[in-house]
Amino acid sequence: MPMRRSILTMLTLAFAVPAGAALWQAQDLSRFFAASASSGDLLQGCTDVPEAVALATELRDRALRIERYMEALDTRKAEIATAEAALKARATELRQQKSGIQSRRDGASQAVREDIDRLVAVYDQMKPAEAAAVLTNLPPDFAAEILMRVQPENGARIIASVEPRQAALLTAQMGARSVRND
Repeated sequence: MPMRRSILTMLTLAFAVPAGAALWQAQDLSRFFAASASSGDLLQGCTDVPEAVALATELRDRALRIERYMEALDTRKAEIATAEAALKARATELRQQKSGIQSRRDGASQAVREDIDRLVAVYDQMKPAEAAAVLTNLPPDFAAEILMRVQPENGARIIASVEPRQAALLTAQMGARSVRND
């Protein structure tokens, strides 16, 4: 019994010490186990001890399983790296698209603001009665937007020229717009 334990201890040390050294050096263990498991000298002088033969067989099987597992891990790492590269490329593409959309939206918003500013300048130059006649035929929210932007004294004269019911509607729209913007 003591001889069997010493053989098992020696076999364990024969695998544990190099494995520990390989871990310490951060080397690929699959090469180490594959090399050790395929060694023909593993059982030299121990073939008459059934426990040693069983242990060597078990270690060989484990080494093969570890080798397959390490190969599967390497394959998985490569797949993950490929997927990560694809995701990074897609994220870059989406950021560029977002930037393009934002710049087009900013350009369109600027164009709308410029158009509204031109309309406001036109209504500022019109006589209040004429401006009131045109504004009453526009959608109330659009008319309110124009009235909010004209000079205050011109806006007051235009609203005074509108019939009271329409003036109340435009004033409510102007107030609602002010509340939405706050």
